[in-house]
Order: sequence, then C-alpha cells, then structure tokens
Amino acid sequence: MTFTTNETTTPAAGIRTQVTVPLAFPDGYTTTAEVFTFTGLTDGREHLALGLGDWRARLEHGPAPLVRPHSECLTGDVFGSQRCDCGPQLREAAETITEAGGFLLYLRQEGRGIGLYAKLDAYALQDQGLDTYEANLALGRGEDERDYTAAAQMLLALGADRIRLLSNNPDKARQLESRGVRVTEHVPTGVHLSEANERYLLAKVTHTHHTIALPLAG
Repeated sequence: MTFTTNETTTPAAGIRTQVTVPLAFPDGYTTTAEVFTFTGLTDGREHLALGLGDWRARLEHGPAPLVRPHSECLTGDVFGSQRCDCGPQLREAAETITEAGGFLLYLRQEGRGIGLYAKLDAYALQDQGLDTYEANLALGRGEDERDYTAAAQMLLALGADRIRLLSNNPDKARQLESRGVRVTEHVPTGVHLSEANERYLLAKVTHTHHTIALPLAG
C-alpha cells in the first residue's frame, strides 16, 4: 500500500513492536509511553514513536493527536548540552504530549541529518564565527539534511493522518503535509534560551523562519 498526495507518494510502513515503557526524567517528571518500532521505513533507520497520554482517544475523536517529530541530539538529549535547545524541547514535549494525548517521534537524524561527528566538526566552525547553517555548508553538507518521509510513514501506520504539530520549524509541516499527513494546528514549543545557545536560536529565527519568540529577535 502507498499513500498518495498531490506532491508525492509515501510508501506504507508497518508496526513491528509495541511495548510499554515507564519514563523518568532528571528533573523528576515521570510518564508512561507506548513505544512503537516499525518495518518498511524508507531510510532503514531505527526510529521510534512514543504514544503518550490518551493517544487512542485522539485518533478516534476530538482534537487531532499532538505530535512532535524530535530529531536525535545526543549532546543535548543525553548530556544536557547548552549549545542547543534540544534537551529542554524533548523534556517539554514529553509532558505536553502526555497532557494532550499524542505521539513523540524520536528520529535518528543527529546534527540535522549530518551525523554526530560532523555535528561536532560544525561546532568547531561555529567557535570560529560561523552560524549553525554556515558551518554545515562549510563542511560540504546541506544546511539541513533531514527528511521526514519516515516520520510520515510512522504516523500513517499509527492511523494519525491528521495531527496537531508541536514544532517551531515550518519545514517539518511542509514535508509532512506533502507526504500525506494533514497538519490541523501549529503548536509552538517554549523558548529555551541560554547564554550558550543565543546565536544558535537567532540563526533558526532569521535563517529558516522558526517561530521562536526570542526577545532579541523583536
């Protein structure tokens, strides 16, 4: 089976495993997720979907499920790096989606798709004055190499062909819409500003039009 839109055809994926996993975050917040693995994802990577809160009810009636496609960030998600806002966004998403009912997609797309080592190479270039996008280009990579086809496959396999999108990134909405997932509402994340990530967040606002209400961005 495939899912066809005006722009592209999305190959169908299947649910491989579903297992209940209790989650506990460093600040003490706890929740429980139904964790899904998949077969047939186009990029062959081991992405996960976490069903949080009353996600079943959101699929059947009422508001569409709240969904955050979260790209893996080892430095931010695990080690608490202050150079980005990924760790706080992941923590926020777990609680927000639990309250609303929906899915947290954990996508194995480190460093906007360029990988962990290349991301750290980009950090070194940022220390020399380049912004996060310029650094990727200087490495001979794309500004953002992430592809959300697998994310759309996961959502369609779960029955979520319409979602409320928890994200500040307009490209996520464009890609999901073109792959058969209708975005009924855009829900922005919080502003997780620190002295170390100010330039990083400003580049996202000015360069790729992320909807982050930064004080310094006016």
